[in-house]
Amino acid sequence: MKKLIALLLVLAMCVGLAACGNTDSASNSDSSSSDSSSSTTDESSADESGDAAEGETIDPVNGWAEYDALIDEIRACTDTAKRAELMHQAEDMLMETGALMPIYFYTDNYLQKEYLTNVYTTPFGYKYFMFANLDNGSDTLRLCLASEPDKLDPALNSTVDGACLAINTFAGLMTYDAEGQQVNDLAENVEMSEDGMTYTVTLKDDLKWSNGDKLDANDFVYSWNRAANPLTASDYGYMFAPIKGYAEMTEMDEDGNFVNPDAKLDVTASEDGKTLTINLEYPCAYFKDLLAFPTYFPVHQASVEAADPDGTNPGAWALEAGFVSNGAYTLTSWEHNSSMTYEKNPNYHRADEVTIEKQEFMLSSDENAIFTAYNAGNLDFADSIPTAEIAGVQDTPDYHLIDTLGTYYVSFNVTSSMFDGMTADEANTFRRALGLFVDRDYICTSIGQSGQVPADSFIPAGCLDGNGQEFKNTSYYSADPADYESNVEEGIAMLESIGYKFENGMLSAETPISFEYIVNTPGSNVDVAEALQQDFAAVGITMTIKEQEWNVFLNERKAGNFDICRNGWLMDYNDAFNMLEMWTTDSGNNDCQFGRYEGWEG
Repeated sequence: MKKLIALLLVLAMCVGLAACGNTDSASNSDSSSSDSSSSTTDESSADESGDAAEGETIDPVNGWAEYDALIDEIRACTDTAKRAELMHQAEDMLMETGALMPIYFYTDNYLQKEYLTNVYTTPFGYKYFMFANLDNGSDTLRLCLASEPDKLDPALNSTVDGACLAINTFAGLMTYDAEGQQVNDLAENVEMSEDGMTYTVTLKDDLKWSNGDKLDANDFVYSWNRAANPLTASDYGYMFAPIKGYAEMTEMDEDGNFVNPDAKLDVTASEDGKTLTINLEYPCAYFKDLLAFPTYFPVHQASVEAADPDGTNPGAWALEAGFVSNGAYTLTSWEHNSSMTYEKNPNYHRADEVTIEKQEFMLSSDENAIFTAYNAGNLDFADSIPTAEIAGVQDTPDYHLIDTLGTYYVSFNVTSSMFDGMTADEANTFRRALGLFVDRDYICTSIGQSGQVPADSFIPAGCLDGNGQEFKNTSYYSADPADYESNVEEGIAMLESIGYKFENGMLSAETPISFEYIVNTPGSNVDVAEALQQDFAAVGITMTIKEQEWNVFLNERKAGNFDICRNGWLMDYNDAFNMLEMWTTDSGNNDCQFGRYEGWEG
């Protein structure tokens, strides 16, 4: 058996307290997510088979309205202790379905030449290159983050690499500094009312778009309403839920029509465009984190509307180089699936701090090709390292390993035909059983090799609960390598309880199990897929692997065109709620298709 000792990871990031409501807790009765980006105390809340809550089985397809209601309750909660309790209930509901199979808690490693300095990161996977310096005499930074980006419109992006590009190209009201602290960006001042319900933002003087147009508070009013509008189809539209008016914008009747099509967010600009006033639905102590989040970045209204006059293609304006932005760099050349060139934006409000004139991005998912280019001196920064090469670079000055807040996991499509003929209880049991067959320690130590810790829950270690304490307190199964064989035995017993037959620890041909697993290729994700395939084969389960290019994979996963797939989530802000709100029925990040029964209209 594969048995290696996992390295330990300590994650810690103190952001802010969360706001939550004082209402009765939701029951766990019959009820009814990328990459991106971007992360607990009574272990008795989970029994040995992963049942973390008492009550009847949750139906994740036809009964998910209960989860949606619980998330709304958490949003409105103002009692922080009660809110933390409700968030634990929400994670219990998710884990009861078995549709999320946590594998490990993320770390992040990359290669960076010694002459490249002042690159900094956050625990959310963001990488900041705009204030970097090159000490080798060059004025061009050459780097590779990933392959062809899926979206460059900050309102439509939902990937970590896309967020890094957005940060490079756009600027919001707030940002993070090299110490990971929230600081003003386009905002000169951000004031919160005593009751936490109103934010007043004063913008800096003489802000401009890259084409020289004036940028003011009206651009945020437009951009936020656009991103929050369901017709824009932003995966992160729900991030505007704290702002008054969002609930009205998204309310639908029984026929799937919007009840208030003219509703707007309660966000207003002063007559001179200098001040932005934001009224919230409820106090939200992580609201400043949202002000630094790419979905809250402004976009150039004239450009957006010129490229999409009838509103049917919201991202059309940012599909090619040359679009208007307001960040440190503008995209001047884009050879699709090959390269991107960014040049310094002289109208950027901090242009005098930008020393690198040009950035050249290699677009590739081939980790071996990226590694070769880096070693040949053709790249100054590489955001991926082949599994076989990690051991050889870990002791070099170019190797960087950082703590992050997030979880690498496997998603089941709860509406997949593979569950036809099963009751909700049987399908949940089936999925939880498969999760017990995975040797997480082997994946961490032999494939990850970068300090990843086997995940025993969906919420990552180091995530906060809104009270300044770590949220993690529930282990839904043992992640101890010594318990792996016991986990497998338990998984077999669970499958036998719903009618599957085993002989000497192997699935009988009388009751076969087979399914397809989709994964983006190539690289370590495929290595993980092959490890999963081996673990399932060890008990007689057949898993075939379907490799897809990054953009294809993202859209197939989002559309629910899969049985089981690779997934991962780096937190967007340090509060457990971020890992929970993404699984509501209408969330654009609900890859598991929770609540999306046949005929569901979203």
